[in-house]
Amino acid sequence: MTSRRGWISIASMIALSLSLVSAPSGSANAQSLFETLFGGGFKRARPSDFPPPPRKNRKAAPAQKKAAAAPKIAGPSYNTYRADRLVRVDFSPLTRGPTPIAFQAAAASGFDGALAGLEGYDLLAERDIAAALTGFYADHRAFVWVEQGAPNAHAAEAIRVLSEAASHGLDPADYLVAVPAPSESAADPNDRSADLIRFEMTLSAKVLRYAHDASMGRIDPNRISGYYDFPAKPFDPAVVLAALSNTADVRAFLETRHPSNPEYQALRVELEALQASGVQDEVTVDPRLVLKPGQTSPELPKLVHLIARDLDDDMGGKFGETLWRNAATQSYSDELVPVIKAVQQRAGLKADGIVGPRTVNAVAGTSNADKIEKVRIALEQLRWLPSDLGSPRVFVNQPAFTASYIDGVEKLNMRVVIGAPSTQTSFFYDEIEQVDYNPYWGVPQSIIVNEMLPRLRRDPGYLDRAGYEVTDSKGRRIPSSSINWGRYGGAVPFSVRQTPSEANALGELKILFPNEHAIYMHDTPVKNLFQRDTRAFSHGCIRLQDPRGMAAAVLDTSVDHIAAKLKRGHSTEKVTRKIPVYVAYFTAWPTISGKVEYFGDIYDRDTKLKLAIAATEAARAPGS
Repeated sequence: MTSRRGWISIASMIALSLSLVSAPSGSANAQSLFETLFGGGFKRARPSDFPPPPRKNRKAAPAQKKAAAAPKIAGPSYNTYRADRLVRVDFSPLTRGPTPIAFQAAAASGFDGALAGLEGYDLLAERDIAAALTGFYADHRAFVWVEQGAPNAHAAEAIRVLSEAASHGLDPADYLVAVPAPSESAADPNDRSADLIRFEMTLSAKVLRYAHDASMGRIDPNRISGYYDFPAKPFDPAVVLAALSNTADVRAFLETRHPSNPEYQALRVELEALQASGVQDEVTVDPRLVLKPGQTSPELPKLVHLIARDLDDDMGGKFGETLWRNAATQSYSDELVPVIKAVQQRAGLKADGIVGPRTVNAVAGTSNADKIEKVRIALEQLRWLPSDLGSPRVFVNQPAFTASYIDGVEKLNMRVVIGAPSTQTSFFYDEIEQVDYNPYWGVPQSIIVNEMLPRLRRDPGYLDRAGYEVTDSKGRRIPSSSINWGRYGGAVPFSVRQTPSEANALGELKILFPNEHAIYMHDTPVKNLFQRDTRAFSHGCIRLQDPRGMAAAVLDTSVDHIAAKLKRGHSTEKVTRKIPVYVAYFTAWPTISGKVEYFGDIYDRDTKLKLAIAATEAARAPGS
């Protein structure tokens, strides 16, 4: 058997071959296949949420007047993020008019005497922060950050906290404040006074920005897309500034603005470790590579190099020579298929020999630089959620394709199917209300129009035969076969629901948390999809691998109780406890033990968020 040193030698030779191979961004074949599977339309129909009509006894549809193609109902789109522009702080309420008698002591202490230094000073701030500055200082007329003609200890501590913003995934440049030079360097006392009052106002503005960003995030996710749905968090900068003026511990006050949950702390620890290790010299493979046997890609030699680099004795003995012979090839030959299958099997993936994002991740992992970006994005997204996530809670992480039930500890963790890229699952949180047994499925208008209507124009009786009920606006049942479906386009004036059955799209139960996106968790008759590594096939709802287990958990009962309820037919059961549910999207997320795991960006949302953050930073930049 070849020794480990021999395998290192093979890896070295492959690395040398790799350096001789040109590396464009990706093969046309791989990109084309990716777009076919994950976007730009599907060449093959994906598994539907409703079954096809029965084939037996199918009669030809009566002839109807040919109608124009019905318009489609589109889901939310992604927007170009528009960051709020900064405004100039209006200091005129402070600098004009006589000093009120009540504040003459402040004038004697230097504050009002220094206000002349604000004449002509252009301080830019967010609109609410600008208003809070003038309102607060008009009422208080005293320094917060200055004592005895110099920045005080509170100012020094605040500036230290702002300078550490990177440890929270924030950009310290957003909170920079120039500290006035020592008093002995100022030749003119008036200049010194002006420097201090401007420092006072600037530090207050930047501290308020930091407090806002720490508690709410830098961007408003709802502006990115309708796929985001978060209530506005309360933030009153005037109240925050008043609290800062009275606190004995500025650092403690500002640190409490950040989320307090263990997940946030685990991500901070991960970020610190990643930043300490630096960006390493890594071989990176396109994380979206899709490659089948017989296809070619310039990414393949990189993949071969990484497999060879990490060979153990067993893998080396079986595939060492194969990897050496194929070190520089861009063609995925049959000889390499067993290697890829072995890698997939070792990683717990489906050993199908098809190189996809999960296989690439198993071999190449996520680069250090990409991990840092993912953690920063995760920290930003956590600020959109409640600081205390609650317990018990249900947490769905879409990029991980998992759902967890957490009550102090993680009591359940199961695979899920989420929305396809063309019908994405939204990112929001809500509260679980009830479980429906043997449910009806109310078909959304988008599915009626986009998927059912073309069939119904050809075969009006399809719904009658397939187990659906059609009702009009008054709730009256109408045979599907009696409707001239060709009359309708983007708005169909009928409701359609599927009756309980083994073929029902929702399976045997659904778990509801009413929301405007009509998203819920449910069972499914299409069980085979849970065996896939990438599970994005639904119309937006969340299909559970173990629906009975989840129902029992949220109802605080047993699986036997759920089984007994199912035997009795259609019914509902209310959830009597407060159980928040997070339908979340994190490509970096810690396990319950604190180990951060990384996932693919199935909907490309990290990219959209990075663009929004960049737009915000640009709006905040000096001279913008």
